[in-house]
Amino acid sequence: MCDVRRRGENDLADCLRVLAEVHKVDGYPVNWPERAADWLAGPTQLAAWVAELDGRIVGHAALTPAGADDVAPALWSSRTGTPVADTVVLSRLFVSRSARGHGIGGLLMSQAAREARERGLHPVLDVVASDTAAAAAALYERLGWNLMAVVDQHWSPDRTVKVHCYAAP
Repeated sequence: MCDVRRRGENDLADCLRVLAEVHKVDGYPVNWPERAADWLAGPTQLAAWVAELDGRIVGHAALTPAGADDVAPALWSSRTGTPVADTVVLSRLFVSRSARGHGIGGLLMSQAAREARERGLHPVLDVVASDTAAAAAALYERLGWNLMAVVDQHWSPDRTVKVHCYAAP
């Protein structure tokens, strides 16, 4: 049985183990962070959750305020006429390959979206276009999230990536 609960400080080592597996298999995150624990559990996070299956952590999701470089919040703001500050970014979403097919990604996303709405915020997310991201995009769309746009995002002067931006229904 799968259980979704708030991430605790003692969960970080297991979350990082799962993240390393996901990075090796799926290439997420695209660039492995120099300080992975800080990337996963940064000080600006509003909330984070883990998913457990048979007592093991197998997934993770977090909510963060919109950052200056986040495209999805600005798109939602321009479409709805609401301030960017009224959005929140669903981020750091991943599920171990061995645990896929149990609806864990959907459970994590539902929990994050519920929390966002309780805070009066509209959840958005983005995903870098890639072969493995196609499965993630299919999940988002099955859950009713709307593709707002596919945009080029400049990660550095010499690196541009295509990003699919979604908003919760």
